[in-house]
Amino acid sequence: MTFRKTLLAATLLAAAPFAVQAQPVNGLYVNAGAGVNFKQDQSISGILAGLGGSGSGKINYDTGYAVLGSAGWGFGNGLRLEVEGNFRNNGLDRVRGRGVSAPAGGHNNTYGVMANALYDMDIGINWLYPYIGGGVGYAWSQFDNARAGFSQPLAFGRTNDTTGGFAYQGIAGAAMPIAAVPGLAMTAEYRFLGVNAGTVSGISCGVDCSRAHFKTGDQQNHSLLLGVRYAFNAAPAAVLAAPVPAVIMPSGKSFIVFFDWDKSTLTDRARGIIRDAATASKSTAHTQIEVNGYADTSGTPRYNQTLSMQRAQTVAAELVRNGVAKQEIAIKAFGDTVLLVPTGPGVREPQNRRVEIIIR
Repeated sequence: MTFRKTLLAATLLAAAPFAVQAQPVNGLYVNAGAGVNFKQDQSISGILAGLGGSGSGKINYDTGYAVLGSAGWGFGNGLRLEVEGNFRNNGLDRVRGRGVSAPAGGHNNTYGVMANALYDMDIGINWLYPYIGGGVGYAWSQFDNARAGFSQPLAFGRTNDTTGGFAYQGIAGAAMPIAAVPGLAMTAEYRFLGVNAGTVSGISCGVDCSRAHFKTGDQQNHSLLLGVRYAFNAAPAAVLAAPVPAVIMPSGKSFIVFFDWDKSTLTDRARGIIRDAATASKSTAHTQIEVNGYADTSGTPRYNQTLSMQRAQTVAAELVRNGVAKQEIAIKAFGDTVLLVPTGPGVREPQNRRVEIIIR
């Protein structure tokens, strides 16, 4: 129960605001993956009832496989919501109880529908974007000719039934964009899937055979998957611009300060240029000093508007510290609506991350 609560908390965290701006997936996307599945030992009771009164045991599973597909929506700020269908298959290896160990056969198929929340993180590596998330849903556990035979004569159990229950999962992975195909990315991930306990019916044989109900414990799956993801509204892959100076000063009475990606803090060189702008304002007759903030298109319009205002406020505060009267400064924020270098959405263009100081 504790682990389940932890996974549900992770799901909520994935949907919470984050300080760091993420690789944006805007609009509809689809995802598919396949890989290996490891199913932990699962408790079962009833199948050992014919053996010396022992009524419970554990099923050991072989390594199996998992496949899944999903469709979702990215909100451009790292958050994604999706609906997933999945399937896992593992063969039965042995059934163990108190003092007994029996070979087992057949398969356990698990298939379900999940609702997931995920968050993509930008760690500064343009070919690697980690993500975390979680989900809840419903899954069915089907025993396909599942059976166990014991050393005692006629002692065995068999079931071909299906049970279902609440399912929950945790997700950790990374996407690797394919530059040649905008929107396409390879994915590698780990998923934990838990499914609540259920009851299946079958046959239990000791001295004779009779119908029986077998209680199964919670199912726990660990999957390692490789896959592909395609975002339909992706902009052409961004080509990183050549590094530009942190700040520059054009001719005349205009000064431009550039900022690092997703930042509103000043470098020492930026402070020097702002100091020069303050000095110029004192030696020049003027009526107003405009401080205009801008952002690139890598975030959502709302996020970029806020960030451009933060940048403008930072520059204005530095001007005041250098002796410019606060009432002489007019602050405006334009977000990503006025680009120095025209780009499409989702492009981290250094020259668009700026504040312009205009002395009029």
